[in-house]
Amino acid sequence: MSELPGIVVTGASGRMGQTLIRLVAENPELALVGAVERAGHDWVGKDIGVAIGGSPLGVNVTDDPLPVFAKAQAILDFTSPAATLEFAALAAQARAVHVIGTTGMSDEEIATLEPAGRHAVIIRAGNMSLGVNLLVQMTRQVAAALDEDFDIEVIEGHHNRKVDAPSGTALMLGQAAADGRGVNLGEVSDRGRAGITGARKRGDIGFTAIRGGDIVGEHDVMFAAAGERIVLRHIATDRTIFARGAIKAALWGLGQKPGQYDMLDVLGMK
Repeated sequence: MSELPGIVVTGASGRMGQTLIRLVAENPELALVGAVERAGHDWVGKDIGVAIGGSPLGVNVTDDPLPVFAKAQAILDFTSPAATLEFAALAAQARAVHVIGTTGMSDEEIATLEPAGRHAVIIRAGNMSLGVNLLVQMTRQVAAALDEDFDIEVIEGHHNRKVDAPSGTALMLGQAAADGRGVNLGEVSDRGRAGITGARKRGDIGFTAIRGGDIVGEHDVMFAAAGERIVLRHIATDRTIFARGAIKAALWGLGQKPGQYDMLDVLGMK
């Protein structure tokens, strides 16, 4: 049995899942002990290394997470809200660190993570890159410095297979802007414009989503007033930045007490 921290990757066939598999397998500080996919997936029963187009890794894809969670110290989870909630309960039973990169979760779904967080470490973030988390901090500070003469618009772009909008990162940025202004994002969020919408409401925080091609992730926060604009921007060209952040979070979480954390905790930026 390896003495290295055991890592399970859920959603193993997805873009992030495959990236995580490769990075975990290459990391000398970690041991890949499980790869999980949904029941009925073509990869179930296959060696995950072969399935992703590489050499065998000695880990077969499974649709039963419980046995592999039981021997893991951390779960890397970029799947769907429903799957993540199921995995959270199992990770808590195993007392494993649960790193959640799943986006599109509702406030109600996020609230249901609380019981699991009493028994295990949960690290959840809409984006796990250092650059984006710096952007979040900058957005909060700029929003606090400017009044409502500056309209705030969060503009995000992703590949054409992304299923949720606004992105988790866009919502992180919108929340940071709302925090900076001391307002409730739910009360000032403007997420849809079509037809005759009327003039923009003063103080609203707008969201614009672009979907096309293979865009990894582009996020702008625009502060627009009469005669001037301030634009904060982050462009991701390689999704390994998110995978590296998730692995960093997993290693950090191994030394923490049960509870819910985010990447600002991991990066020491709070």
